Amino acid sequence: MTIAVGLFKAKCLKIMGEVQTTRSPVTITKRGRPIAVLTPYPEEKTALLFGRMRGRLSMTDDLIGPTGLPWEAEQ
Repeated sequence: MTIAVGLFKAKCLKIMGEVQTTRSPVTITKRGRPIAVLTPYPEEKTALLFGRMRGRLSMTDDLIGPTGLPWEAEQ
């Protein structure tokens, strides 16, 4: 998609939303010449921080139950 800079300025937020949903770049022109390309940000960079390590760790010990070892506070 190609769009003139004046129209881009008027509808900037709408066009950015379209680029995000369609994942297709937009070429911005000034007097018919390309001056910039608006591209979607790579999806792997926009992934949520929480949950990235899900399924990569496993626990084999009981972390809550008693260990059977005396505590220093009990002695």
